[in-house]
Amino acid sequence: MPVTVLLVDDEPLVRAGLRAVLAAQPDIEVVGEAADGAAVIPLVRQLRPDVVAMDVRMPLMDGIEATRALLRTVSDPPKILVVTTFENDEYVYEALRAGADGFLLKRARPAEIVHAVRLVAEGESLLFPASVRQLAAEYGDGGGNRAARAAMERAALTEREAEVLRLMARGLSNAEIAGRLIVGTETVKSHVSAVLAKLGARDRTQAVIAAYESGFVAPG
Repeated sequence: MPVTVLLVDDEPLVRAGLRAVLAAQPDIEVVGEAADGAAVIPLVRQLRPDVVAMDVRMPLMDGIEATRALLRTVSDPPKILVVTTFENDEYVYEALRAGADGFLLKRARPAEIVHAVRLVAEGESLLFPASVRQLAAEYGDGGGNRAARAAMERAALTEREAEVLRLMARGLSNAEIAGRLIVGTETVKSHVSAVLAKLGARDRTQAVIAAYESGFVAPG
């Protein structure tokens, strides 16, 4: 089955460019478009896309609020890929904190756009880990987030779970973590699931953000 994508951007040229790039792939299908975040929830309910590629800055409802609303009101929500002009942008970090699964630069090459959609859809690796680390270093409170620290303490991760979380933060996929720890991929998947459950994280991106904000992993 192809990965289905909903495009949300107030610039028609951006939507047209993304559609052209993604529709050229045999394993990706663009199922709809919207010009503002306010249209996301009804379209997601109607089209049930696997991924929403959404501009972070829009006039009526931006990508941050649309992400919050989508995750709050839609059961089994799609993956959310924030599309942005600027990489080092506090809006991007706030979207990740709100629950977005990754971000994509509007100037990205076609191959990078396709890779980002596939990677976010699979959910087994962190998209642009170095950039997430840089954003966390600039906007993530330097490990001083009390709520994040308390949540990490309550999680009481085992030694192996903690090791898996550190490797997740470095951007390693499940297969790469398995190779590093000399265990099976299914074992790694079980550890990742346990980490997410204990942290109350939707996916590995939110788990890594929590790791940075709690000071469990240093972003530098």
